Amino acid sequence: MPTRVPAVLLLDDGTYYSGFAAGKIGTTTGELCFNTGMTGYQEIFTDPSYYGQIMVNTHVHVGNYGIKHDEIESESIKIAGLVTKSFNVTYSRKLADQNIEDYFLNENKVAITGVDTRAIVRHIRDKGAMNALISSETTDIQTLKVKLDQVPSMSGLELSSIVSTTKAYTFGTEDAPVRIAVLDLGVKKNILRCFAERGCFLKVFPARTDYNEMATFNPHGYFISNGPGDPASMDYAIHTVRTILDKNLPLFGICLGHQLLALANGIETFKMHNGHRGINHPVKNLITGGCEITSQNHGFGVLQEAVQQNKEVEVTHINLNDQSVEGIRLRNKKAFSVQYHPESSPGPHDSRYLFDQFIQLITT
Repeated sequence: MPTRVPAVLLLDDGTYYSGFAAGKIGTTTGELCFNTGMTGYQEIFTDPSYYGQIMVNTHVHVGNYGIKHDEIESESIKIAGLVTKSFNVTYSRKLADQNIEDYFLNENKVAITGVDTRAIVRHIRDKGAMNALISSETTDIQTLKVKLDQVPSMSGLELSSIVSTTKAYTFGTEDAPVRIAVLDLGVKKNILRCFAERGCFLKVFPARTDYNEMATFNPHGYFISNGPGDPASMDYAIHTVRTILDKNLPLFGICLGHQLLALANGIETFKMHNGHRGINHPVKNLITGGCEITSQNHGFGVLQEAVQQNKEVEVTHINLNDQSVEGIRLRNKKAFSVQYHPESSPGPHDSRYLFDQFIQLITT
């Protein structure tokens, strides 16, 4: 049996956990967060919204059903590092292409395994999100503290332009009846698939594209995507959203796109204590009275008090766990957004109706 390489997870408050190396031998830093989903680890790894974050998977076994290369939300792993109780190299699914160890090695990603993830989650649940470091190069805590002190806070960081496409591209069938311009702030592939399945032709634009360039596609509507970082740092995107609204054009935003729609209407966003990350968050639709089980991934939110003070904006969805704002719509514009992920893969699928709702908004 090969010798296991010691590794350490160090938190910004000085707490540390000892385990063993998984993936690449090295050191990585980022904001520590946790996801409560029991499935979909590969989709989590490749979600651009996780860029700059170290992920704690709360489910004990990660890698147990292997890696399948078409189950991705982007072309590479976007998390900064991974923390697991059990990094399962042996997998059960015959359709899988690769084991998780080879996947992380090929992507040059650092992970730690053999730690008490329940204790880690309880700690950051109470203390709040904070920066952290994983290292399998050295376990000297004092040396690692110096390195961790240099890591910037997520508050104020603009990250979308890093993960966005560098060149515009199209997606779907060109003769489709509905054309949608997508502002890629870290868009997930399944969002594009959900639109294409509903008869839409998409053109995906880099994050810093202005309205005039997007308008050359002659779209029927505009979609503002999910993505990483602090929405308040994205003046360029707020300006683009505001221009689309001034033109009174149909607009739909998901996650970061939801926060940007709020900011474009003078509604503040804030850094959450921990954020929402998982696939079983209950949300109530205030328009229909129905409830949905949703997939979520966000560390910033829309300030509820600021929405209530804006007579032009209506809250459409709330989180049943903490009553936070999960959806808004403009009373005098064809624009709405949600904080959660209706495209979620592998699920749940309760909220897919929102794509139909946007297409209906465009075509009526």
